[in-house]
Amino acid sequence: MSARERLPDRRPSVSFDFEHDGLRYRVTASHFADGRPAEVFVNNHRYASQADLFVRDAAILASLALQFGAPIGVLCAAVGRNSAGQPTSPIGMALDMIARG
Repeated sequence: MSARERLPDRRPSVSFDFEHDGLRYRVTASHFADGRPAEVFVNNHRYASQADLFVRDAAILASLALQFGAPIGVLCAAVGRNSAGQPTSPIGMALDMIARG
């Protein structure tokens, strides 16, 4: 297993909002100095709801995968998708949006 690549304590981030299945989400993402995605935080507008708890945990796991060297494209390919190729979960949508820049 490769070592975890840590981020500096202070780093620039970008935030954006999106909607999935009638629920609103806010994403905050940071990148490594070379431009690779490094972390993602996602929250649902209904704080502490099941949707919020699930997406927050999924984002933490995605962040750890990125910091241990998983390319974002691998994460994007791993999430569930419908027959049109669109992600079927909020974390999938967030990862796709981050990958597109």
